Amino acid sequence: MRAVVRGLNPTVTGAAPSMGVEGKTRSFLHRPAAPRPRPDVLPAAVAPRVQPSLVRRHLWERRYRRRLALTDALVVSGMAAITALIELGGSSGAASIGESARVAALVAGSWMILLWLSRSREPGILGSGAAEYSRVAHAAGLAFGLLSIVFLVFQLPGLRLQLVVTLPIGVVILIGSRWQWRRWLIRERGRGVCVSHAIVAGSREDIEYVISNLVSDPHHGYRVIGATTVEEERDSILVHGRSYPVIGSIGSTALHARQSGADTIIVASTPEEDRDFVRRLAWELEGTAAELVLCNRLTDVAGPRITLRPLDGLPLIQVKIPEFEGGVHAFKRAFDIAFAALALIPILLITPLIALATKLDSPGPVFFRQVRVGRDGRPFAMFKFRTMRVDAEVQLAALLSINEGAGPLFKLRQDPRVTRVGAVLRRFSLDELPQFLNVLRGDMSVVGPRPPLPGEVTGYDGTVFRRLYIKPGITGLWQVSGRSDLSWDESVRLDLRYVENWSLTTDLMIIWRTAKVMVTPKGAY
Repeated sequence: MRAVVRGLNPTVTGAAPSMGVEGKTRSFLHRPAAPRPRPDVLPAAVAPRVQPSLVRRHLWERRYRRRLALTDALVVSGMAAITALIELGGSSGAASIGESARVAALVAGSWMILLWLSRSREPGILGSGAAEYSRVAHAAGLAFGLLSIVFLVFQLPGLRLQLVVTLPIGVVILIGSRWQWRRWLIRERGRGVCVSHAIVAGSREDIEYVISNLVSDPHHGYRVIGATTVEEERDSILVHGRSYPVIGSIGSTALHARQSGADTIIVASTPEEDRDFVRRLAWELEGTAAELVLCNRLTDVAGPRITLRPLDGLPLIQVKIPEFEGGVHAFKRAFDIAFAALALIPILLITPLIALATKLDSPGPVFFRQVRVGRDGRPFAMFKFRTMRVDAEVQLAALLSINEGAGPLFKLRQDPRVTRVGAVLRRFSLDELPQFLNVLRGDMSVVGPRPPLPGEVTGYDGTVFRRLYIKPGITGLWQVSGRSDLSWDESVRLDLRYVENWSLTTDLMIIWRTAKVMVTPKGAY
């Protein structure tokens, strides 16, 4: 878990900079760090001035947010105008034109205001994916909800078509445009642009832990440029084969942030003897850094489960304990039934083609039934299209010595038991399509942990058993994060993370990412 203390955009006193065409501006980067001292001013009372590192951070954030705002305005106003034109197609007269134009302007204006009020372009969620999309969708729902109330109370006409057409299509296009901008931002971050230059402070062990997690997910936008440690050693910290310099002691973190141009400080741990370290560091970073990130070992806790409850002098971080039954799980079951019923329609159409190819390639049945372990440890028969020869289980014992799977899993990149058609089905995950029958039967969910074999479950410890607290899924975090290329610990961590933090938004994101993985498979064999 991490808590982020974001810095305000300080106002610099004095003359404003002359802003012109990008690349030819006279910006704060060339301004001295502090005004010239005056004899009648107390030095300790002078507010911190903005440093170049913070100016650089705010510059790219503002540019990106302006682009998002422009795209949002084009989508919202465009959809409202198109719907107004569609409505005009069935009517005529100046009054109808004026009325449609007013309704379209009201819809577009209200939607843009709610996008702003919902902080859908806040720097803290830029490129985060689910959080950004969720705020966009909530803003749309709230905007049309308020408009519906106003139109109903005052008996105003003209909103019905906007509600039926603009809302659903506009939300889809708006989220699609945000997704495209997110992809652009990720590419820019891959080039070292639009990133937060971070210093990690704490003990060497905690610094290694934090950097390891940051490196494993480069989409976060943090670029670690150094570390400050509690220990006296100045040796570099090696993580995943890359060396990160130790630039000083933890007490000099703010000084090194100014000298190195860092705009983010990540506190992995604090000195045991200094209880006021974080508060003092936040003061020292004013004008230098945009955010102070506090980390601890309460890992894999999703944002919706975390709330900040400020009390006088005692800010509390509350973590909601997950529940494994109740209304949200009933809603998940309803979503599974609806999704599986729709998915089985195209699956039934392509099943004869897959069956014919399977039969021509090798003798044996088209479908393969395998015992897997479901929720609460109950076994069930899972359906798949057959991808191996019928004597695959007999040949397994001879192949155990060359197992390439992680932990108790058995996997081979070039498994001799897999048929030619089976290799194609596995590569594009088509062999798993019959599992939607298991979803309708209630054995599985569309999204969930990987369904384990009984032999795997016998090797579980107390922690790994938590994977069985909810139904296994056809897809899940494990499938969209590398599948067979993951280590056993990574696979378990992703499954446990999903079990404790799942939501409908997360499920929709995983389903979307699964569609992408099926087109460009990774780790499927």
